[in-house]
Amino acid sequence: MFPLPLLRTGAVLLLTATGSLCAQTPPVPGPSSDAAPVDKAAMRELVRQGCLHAWNGYKQYAWGQDALKPLSKGGHNWYPRSLLMTPVDAYDTLRLMGWDKEAAEAKQLIFEKLSFDVDDDVEAFEVTIRLVGGLLSAYEIDGDQRFLVLARDLADRLAPAFNTPTGMPYRFVNLHSGKCHDAVSNPAEIGTTVLEYGVLSKHTGDPKYYACAKKAMDALYARRSRLDLTGTNINVETGEWTNADSFVGGGIDSYLEYMLKGGILLHDQSLTEMWQKSLPPIDRYLADTRDGRLWYGHADMNPRKRAATNYGALDAFWAAALAMGGDLDHAKKLQDSNFAMWQLAGVEPESLNYATMKIEDPSYILRPENLESVYYLYHYTHDEKYLRMGKAIFDSLEKYCRNDAGYCALKDVTSKEKLDQMESFFFAETLKYSFLIFDDGKALDFDRVIFNTEAHPYKR
Repeated sequence: MFPLPLLRTGAVLLLTATGSLCAQTPPVPGPSSDAAPVDKAAMRELVRQGCLHAWNGYKQYAWGQDALKPLSKGGHNWYPRSLLMTPVDAYDTLRLMGWDKEAAEAKQLIFEKLSFDVDDDVEAFEVTIRLVGGLLSAYEIDGDQRFLVLARDLADRLAPAFNTPTGMPYRFVNLHSGKCHDAVSNPAEIGTTVLEYGVLSKHTGDPKYYACAKKAMDALYARRSRLDLTGTNINVETGEWTNADSFVGGGIDSYLEYMLKGGILLHDQSLTEMWQKSLPPIDRYLADTRDGRLWYGHADMNPRKRAATNYGALDAFWAAALAMGGDLDHAKKLQDSNFAMWQLAGVEPESLNYATMKIEDPSYILRPENLESVYYLYHYTHDEKYLRMGKAIFDSLEKYCRNDAGYCALKDVTSKEKLDQMESFFFAETLKYSFLIFDDGKALDFDRVIFNTEAHPYKR
């Protein structure tokens, strides 16, 4: 079992819309006393077995590669050489669920095969949240210093990305040469390092990691608009915004998440103040009620005007953030909207237009954020309504996404056509949050950890 006494965006993938659906939004299940109680023990075991099924598929068909391709029964790597995304992302989930033999297999593979001395350009954000994040969590769980050595080696190789005039990092860095490129980035990729680098500084005793991450966060926050909003894209060399669209979803999500969580985990009051100052303008300019439901839309960061009314799977994390931040009223209303989005086609789409309830991007890539918010809301309210939401969502994954090799993303949630894709965050986040909803704190005490945006827990 997990030996602890106890937030984008995971990955930021913007897929092109390929279809639309207009449907009547079904009612969200309420906490009525006549509703059948959820068998938490049965659901807990169902998720455990689902995790084992997915791990066995990875082990049989994609061992040593970054991720499983469950339809073609093969594997794929993000870059020319595998960085073992799935074993690193899955390790704490396997330990948490009590799959100790499988966790030991992952650990052996990591120490035998994982090397960051590769001549490959990697996306700094993704390898930070998945690999630095996962290795640090593994170190806290397991205590093996080799996890910490790997995390530090990777962070050192990523460090050149921060060598910009503003201190905000480039998007890509070569792990061997240190050469960087792609100066136009987004708030999520810039601000989502303070947790990982703060924890790394704690365990190594070297403050330089947190110092560079915090410098990047400060530089970005200093460039917010006069409305205290941030845009979508900014040039890290000039500090100029190239896209002024402001919202809470993918591309901005974990920047906001890390203000809140960084303030708590790292006892950094300046991050807490950033969070507290960011909330009022978000509620003022982005919150939008349609047909009695709360959503968070888009607005230009400069003029006071509403822009697009699209919302999606990545935005769904905001209910969890609001709950952790103490705004349970908005969190509960938004989670009702999140679940309505899931019910629209039986599985949530990547994005929809909440003003028309038309699906804009019908794909579902096994994202976890809706389950994440269910977990947080159940923790803070103990309302059985959220158990029913969690069961409905996981039952949908079993019905529509599971196959004989693992779980498949969906090309279209209306037709349920499958995609040959099961990214590592399915282990790190989707399965972990599904399990924790029904676990009643037995394996993990929510109040004694903070999760990074890839759902890797760190001791408070």
